Amino acid sequence: MTHQPELVVGVTTHARRGAIKHGFRYGVDFVLIDPETDASGPRLFSRNRFNLAAVHDRDHGGPLKNGRGAKWARDVLTANGLTAADHQLQLLTQPRLFGNCFNPVSFWLAKRGEDLVAVIAEVSTPFGDRHSYLCHLPNFAPITSDSRITTPKSLHVSPFQEVKGNYEFSFDIQPDRIAIRIFYRHGDEGVVATLAGARAPLTNANLVKAVLRRPFGAFRTIALIHWQAVRLKLKGARYRTRPTPPKTEVT
Repeated sequence: MTHQPELVVGVTTHARRGAIKHGFRYGVDFVLIDPETDASGPRLFSRNRFNLAAVHDRDHGGPLKNGRGAKWARDVLTANGLTAADHQLQLLTQPRLFGNCFNPVSFWLAKRGEDLVAVIAEVSTPFGDRHSYLCHLPNFAPITSDSRITTPKSLHVSPFQEVKGNYEFSFDIQPDRIAIRIFYRHGDEGVVATLAGARAPLTNANLVKAVLRRPFGAFRTIALIHWQAVRLKLKGARYRTRPTPPKTEVT
């Protein structure tokens, strides 16, 4: 069954724990789409072609700017025991605006009926690296709001954190809203990152509102990342150079 595109008008928060406290909260707009179809949406939204807002397969599923889209996600899930006939895919991501986008994290959602059974968290960095984290319970049991899924950290994301420790993921995907929490933990240090927002049909009107709210799109995202880095440095956080990225695509 084809899933019509939706808009998630959300808020993302980060709270750093440990010796140096730090936090921020920003508004953010995501779309939730069926990544395996070019199903009709509003006139101002497109798949794989330029528009006010668009999602391109090459931006997801594999190396940055050279992705394979949903085929990549299907291959990852199949390799880990979830067959294509056993689930439907959705992609939660920030769209390109006027052709530009940078997504610190996108989410491939695998659903069996109404049950969420797996998530691939696709993490990209300003350093040009990408790594994904496959989240599921034993035997792909339904993931509920109470589920906690832990994976080791594999990718250098922030120059103020080591590539050590673990991520703890939680997902609450409801018909009217989405809430995702990622808790990075390494000893007494850690960061809690959240994304939460209401789901609504994707329309021309709410796309225009999204652009007016955050008109600079990817440039805004990159600028905010660098601004928070400056703030952390001024607080005395230790800067670490980028290590060699992992050879594997998925943890």
